[in-house]
Amino acid sequence: MNLYGDPAMPIYLRPMGYEDTDNIVSWRNRDAVRKNFIYQEPFTRESHEHWIHTMVETGRVVQMMICETEGDRPVGSVYLRDIDRRHQKAEYGIFIGVPEARGKGYGTLAARLMVRYAFEEMGLHRLFLRVFADNVQAIRSYEKAGFAREACLRDDVCIDGCYRDIVLMGILHRK
Repeated sequence: MNLYGDPAMPIYLRPMGYEDTDNIVSWRNRDAVRKNFIYQEPFTRESHEHWIHTMVETGRVVQMMICETEGDRPVGSVYLRDIDRRHQKAEYGIFIGVPEARGKGYGTLAARLMVRYAFEEMGLHRLFLRVFADNVQAIRSYEKAGFAREACLRDDVCIDGCYRDIVLMGILHRK
């Protein structure tokens, strides 16, 4: 499934399935990806399939694969988690797993597509995200996609014995 079917874009999103498990597990276990997540425990096939069964299939998470339009190669994933239908909001997350796909603007494009999907297809009003304050490249990408900084949580998480600041960012659907 190609969201919004724009063949002129270098990427498209499609729903993630069990057949994507090997890629997701491999990508999330790479240091370059894992270091940017608050949850840094190693992924396993079993834990990811449990995620699909208990979160994706129940509608608590919407997860898409980011694929290159030319060749249909999956290069990463984008998702909405903790979907709150009452307050019409969800937490946004993304990662580019293929090293040579980084730095091409795919993250910003995928964010724009997922924001559009969340607002137009799901009827959500607000998306938010958490990002390490020192992840300047990600913050810049999120800002290009329309997210705004809302707060900085000082020493919010402790990873490998070091406290790290978290920046909260959000975007609202302006109808």
